[in-house]
Amino acid sequence: MLRRLALTAVASLAVLSAGAPAATAATGPLPLLPIPLPVLQGDDATEKTQLRVTVSHSGDREADGVYELRCLPAGGTHPVAQQACDRLAELAKPTDRSDGKDPFRPVPSGAMCTQQFGGSATARVIGTWRGQHVDASFDRTNGCEIARWNTLRPVLPNVR
Repeated sequence: MLRRLALTAVASLAVLSAGAPAATAATGPLPLLPIPLPVLQGDDATEKTQLRVTVSHSGDREADGVYELRCLPAGGTHPVAQQACDRLAELAKPTDRSDGKDPFRPVPSGAMCTQQFGGSATARVIGTWRGQHVDASFDRTNGCEIARWNTLRPVLPNVR
């Protein structure tokens, strides 16, 4: 049985091979078309990050200002762009301490926060993170907002 199957396969291949040159001669060679290949940007094109970070009233003249941050590859005018991109990538991955959700989301309404004042620093982040639109404001008016700010260091500067 196996011998018959092998013999049939060889005979079929011979017939197909003999007919291919005749078909090509009658119609001419097939045109060579480019095959589209995906463009690779990091892990996924949807992970593109481009942010404008505006920091005010931090108490540090070097920290205040407007910075551009691009990731994959890291660049822009952000003073520590590579570390900031590394932190954003780290925040995107679920771990035992983080759910891997949007680090730019606001403090949930009704959250119980300590009533401590962390200073008058404010920041606004606008742009795209992992392909998602970002428009987030930060301050240090209570414990929840301080923790939210600190989670994004070094995207946001280290202020006291």
